[in-house]
Amino acid sequence: MGTRERFPSFPMLVWRPKRAMSNSRWLRNGILWLLILVAAAIFSLRLLPSSEKSEVMNITDVAREIKEGKIRKISISGDDLTIVREDGSRIASRKEHNVSVTEALSQLGVSPEELSQVTIEVENPSPWGNWLTLLGSLLPLLLFGGLILFMMRQAQGGTNQALSFGRSRARLFTGDKPTVTFDDVAGVEEAKQEVQEVVEFLKEPEKFVALGARIPKGVLLLGPPGCGKTLLARAIAGEAGVPFFSISGSEFVEMFVGVGASRVRDLFDQAKK
Repeated sequence: MGTRERFPSFPMLVWRPKRAMSNSRWLRNGILWLLILVAAAIFSLRLLPSSEKSEVMNITDVAREIKEGKIRKISISGDDLTIVREDGSRIASRKEHNVSVTEALSQLGVSPEELSQVTIEVENPSPWGNWLTLLGSLLPLLLFGGLILFMMRQAQGGTNQALSFGRSRARLFTGDKPTVTFDDVAGVEEAKQEVQEVVEFLKEPEKFVALGARIPKGVLLLGPPGCGKTLLARAIAGEAGVPFFSISGSEFVEMFVGVGASRVRDLFDQAKK
């Protein structure tokens, strides 16, 4: 036979642990979407034609224009050549590997006198240039791969939520969290005295079993919201040193047939463990 306790209607000072509002999930999703936007922008820029794209000319035509006196300057960066004409236009070209520009032009009939009229500059290629080019090519692929992985994890999470639809959503409070005792409950001295026997049975059930006593099936706490019913229940568990499950009654309201009963069964299965 259950014990029935009625609480006063006046409000009480209720101790509640501060719930840490974690924004890590939102931050992680925001960073991911930002990276996706950056990857899309880089990919789009690589696909768009460049408005400053220079003319490309083979080395044979470069030698011909040097003979005609149309070339003013040649800049060398590795095997890539940037030729500046007398009219200021720029031309891109490329020489053979391990062959110098002067040697290549001499083989194409450019005399040393003609070559002396052209300014030749050698630019040291940046060691990061190739890496940046490679990174620019791989970054969109890596980010799109991350997007696919993110979508797969989201779909997997949705599947797990569907499988746990009928499970209880009770929160378990153990000794790892700050323990609530009767000292944290004020204004219900009579109720605390009534539940002392429940605490003693939870602490030393063998003593009561030896006398043939049985613990009540439950304790019904009545009172308006905010008067300390849940706090007193947590204090009972804290005094006895046992785990405490907390769940709202609305969690058992079923939209589909059988869900509420399934959550009740799952709650008792968790408590038995």
